[in-house]
Amino acid sequence: MSETVSSEHDRDTRDEHSTAGAYVTGGKEFTRDTAYIQTRITRDGRDGYPVEAGRYRLVAARACPWANRTVIVRRLLGLEDAISLALPGPTHDKRSWRFDLDPGGKDPVLGIERLQEAYFARFPDYARGITVPAIVDVPTGKVVTNDYPQITEDFSTEWTDFHRDGAPDLLPQEHLDELAEVNKRVFTEVNNGVYRCGFAGSQEAYDQAYDRLWTALDWLEERLSGQRYLVGDTITEADVRLFTTLARFDPVYHGHFKANRQKLSEMPALWGYARDLFQTPGFGDTIDFVQIKQHYYVVHTDLNPTQVVPQGPDLRGWLTAHHREELGGRPFGDGTPPGPVRAGEEIAPGHGAD
Repeated sequence: MSETVSSEHDRDTRDEHSTAGAYVTGGKEFTRDTAYIQTRITRDGRDGYPVEAGRYRLVAARACPWANRTVIVRRLLGLEDAISLALPGPTHDKRSWRFDLDPGGKDPVLGIERLQEAYFARFPDYARGITVPAIVDVPTGKVVTNDYPQITEDFSTEWTDFHRDGAPDLLPQEHLDELAEVNKRVFTEVNNGVYRCGFAGSQEAYDQAYDRLWTALDWLEERLSGQRYLVGDTITEADVRLFTTLARFDPVYHGHFKANRQKLSEMPALWGYARDLFQTPGFGDTIDFVQIKQHYYVVHTDLNPTQVVPQGPDLRGWLTAHHREELGGRPFGDGTPPGPVRAGEEIAPGHGAD
């Protein structure tokens, strides 16, 4: 992904708009700043941060689709014992995500009120958005990385010594080329495409973004009409990346971001695919619909100045039969599903599809 460097004014606006470094300039197309902290946690510790159980804390707001990916992969691979999880609340201001759901408004492990403190501990003059997901080095309190696509790939490849028995292979060697191709299109046209619609700075930019998004969604609808998963016959990283956008589509992107040709629930293959994943352990049990809606409708005051959060849509359909098993495929291949959600990490009653 290319890097986009923004001015100080753009940075402040960008922080209000997105959880992953995005901003919009009046009359222009939405731009996403993809210049993340590229430090990696690896077996050999070549960047100064070796894989070590218990040393790192994943900060991942449930509201954010990019952070949601890391929570899903951590759960699918069984890394809960190795990497602890911090959950800031669903809203933030220009300064940072806040740990306002924790007693005393502080993360109980890091002892900080805002994620900003971990960024500044390592980079006192850090000038980009304070984004989630982020991994923090607990002994020093310093952020290690916020490079969300690299984080999940490293969970799969660098943390294998701590994977649970039966963990799925989310990056199967025989499908890596196809995964890269599919992931690129899903990111540019769908994951980022909904934001391109929502934060378009002109009618022309919106119309172009809308057409691009629905071209991609039609491609996915056709692709998933004949196969259960995006790549191969098991769950892969590609499914994780698409799922977090689909889970937010009807509650947020359809109305709030004007991606409104159809609802997800009106696209048979995509809707069945999304429900199939939602009902698979590790996916739906990470989705907090209440926090998702609170984040987008409260934080994006330029799009929703009243900050009124809609009550709909009805979410009970997520638990209806999908019949996708008729297409074949085995979600975990030769592995097994993850066990129950760790105590303290459950979705609050009434916040899911129940």
